[in-house]
Amino acid sequence: MALSGLDIYKLLPKTNCRECGFVTCLAFAMALAKKSISIDKCPYLTPEAKKALEESSLPPIKLVTLGTGENKLEVGNESVMFRHEEKFHHPCGLGFIIEDSLKDAEIKERLERINKLKFERVGQALNVSLAAIRQNGEAKRFREAVKLAADNTNLALALMSSDLAAIRPALELIKERRPLIYSAAKDNLAEMAKLAKEFKAALVVSAPELEALSGLAKELSNQGVNDLILEIGKKSISARIWDLTQQRRQALKKSIRSLGYPSLVVVDEKDPYEETIQAATYISKYAGIVLIKGIEPWQALSLLTLRQNIYTDPQKPLQIEPNLYAVGQANEKSPVLVTTNFSLTYYTVLGEVEASKVPAYVISVDTEGMSVLTAWAAEKFTPEKITEALNKFGVKDKVSRTRLIIPGYVAVLSGDLEDKSGWQILVGPKEASGIPSFLKNL
Repeated sequence: MALSGLDIYKLLPKTNCRECGFVTCLAFAMALAKKSISIDKCPYLTPEAKKALEESSLPPIKLVTLGTGENKLEVGNESVMFRHEEKFHHPCGLGFIIEDSLKDAEIKERLERINKLKFERVGQALNVSLAAIRQNGEAKRFREAVKLAADNTNLALALMSSDLAAIRPALELIKERRPLIYSAAKDNLAEMAKLAKEFKAALVVSAPELEALSGLAKELSNQGVNDLILEIGKKSISARIWDLTQQRRQALKKSIRSLGYPSLVVVDEKDPYEETIQAATYISKYAGIVLIKGIEPWQALSLLTLRQNIYTDPQKPLQIEPNLYAVGQANEKSPVLVTTNFSLTYYTVLGEVEASKVPAYVISVDTEGMSVLTAWAAEKFTPEKITEALNKFGVKDKVSRTRLIIPGYVAVLSGDLEDKSGWQILVGPKEASGIPSFLKNL
């Protein structure tokens, strides 16, 4: 938990030596509380005070990084229980389990399909996070499967094995990829800790209950293993949700450091619909990584869409840059449609205009990321605003006919907008799905 300026002041030497650059120790303490200066500026801090200050400055949930480069996955470092309090910062990682018992061709085929699980929604790229190789056979086969994964995907990798004879060769093979080791438990804690330290890899630690999990995490931390991810043993959905929620609450509200790590959940369900529903539940509350076996595009898209919604800043709606956009081979005879700069609204309109096969222009008016009716009610989508956008983007210079199509739900704007802009106003369909037929019959 972050300390106040007065709490920090109590830990300082109170000499007012000014060697830190401040007139008094109290002023230095206030600067430390604001995180505007380093504790190293004080030359007379006792080791105990320095340790206390360093611990107080740590995030309540540690940031753990897997993988490298563009495909690295960062989880943790969250600071609130509910997204409306601030926002969630690091989206839950979605990974896929590949059994080493599969044939080489099957492993390559699954990896190829996983690599293709890339989507775009409302202007944002939605990508999966990691591939997890799970051991079912001998150590040699596990290493071969890990090598296939390393050669056929750039995603972060997880090694799912409790066999030390299998884990070490696999780690040596991909140590530069910053893999995730799954997992340490009470009976192999010391050995797994040595591997995690030697290869500088993140380690999953598993236990059936929170209290036991906290104890194992504390023991690993004392051994110098700090990149940890916590996993509660197999339980019912409601029990898991309870444990995930309590783990986060204890880390944030009670400052229990041994629970202040990201969490991982493995979903082992044969039915793909049940698997997807469970994964969605854990993404919502409060998994840092979710591993599933299903690799169908509909599964990945639904989960990534949910993740996108949860990890979007609720105080800053997704929005695009206000501008005039050409759709298809738009020319001087093309129709002009107007909408807001709320991403979901704009891309919905864009998709329907593209589906019509009618080249057109779409004006995105700056409504601070509000949808059509919301912006109209808030007086952000008004005749004045639309007229301003028409002039700002030089729409008259692009088309030979000054004819503007407005959303059907704001037909009430048509008369006033026609007077203020000088454009002929056409009232379009209320729903975006009606745009293709509207444009074709225009």
